Amino acid sequence: QVQLVESGGGLVQAGGSLRLSCAVSRYIGSINAMGWYRQAPGKQRELVATITSGGTTNYEDSVKGRFSISRDNAKNTVYLQMNGLKPEDTAVYYCNVVVASPFRVEFDYWGQGTQVTVSS
Repeated sequence: QVQLVESGGGLVQAGGSLRLSCAVSRYIGSINAMGWYRQAPGKQRELVATITSGGTTNYEDSVKGRFSISRDNAKNTVYLQMNGLKPEDTAVYYCNVVVASPFRVEFDYWGQGTQVTVSS
């Protein structure tokens, strides 16, 4: 079973920084897109940032210029560097990866979530 292990969440003051990591293991095939989503209390899960296998990135408008997504393919790990954090960034952050099987069927996998809390 594919395993995603997230780390790096925590409590930070407004204006501070955090770096999230998500390491992927126990998969067969290749990792295509990787990304981060978040869910605040009472709200739907929303996309934060994604990165393709080729390195193309996409960001939700409210995090552009503050957050940066990257990946280390040798380590099967995706990162989210979050700078200039705001209280409205408070949420549970989930890692998402798309794995292509040897038969070219894609599967979606999610991490367990890591809490990010930004105090004002």
